[in-house]
Amino acid sequence: MENNIRVRLIIEGRVQGVWFRESTRREASRLGVVGWVKNRPDGKVEVLAEGPEEAVRNLVTWCHHGPSTARVNRVRETEEAWRGEFASFDIVYSNGIW
Repeated sequence: MENNIRVRLIIEGRVQGVWFRESTRREASRLGVVGWVKNRPDGKVEVLAEGPEEAVRNLVTWCHHGPSTARVNRVRETEEAWRGEFASFDIVYSNGIW
């Protein structure tokens, strides 16, 4: 049985307006990772991901390049205590999750 982990990412570069959130949602769902992705007011994208360690690590690796239209300059990663609070991976909009 794999260990579950939780990781928060702050992704910098040309990451808004390039389908980064939707592409991240699709990749996370494909990998079996749960959590959310959102645009931040400062132009960065934030990801909170939970799941089996290998799957989450694969998502983190993917976030270092993102979709072909993105240009990732930096990914800041913070490990957090796993909480198991999500059932899916969603896009968070300023007025809630859709």
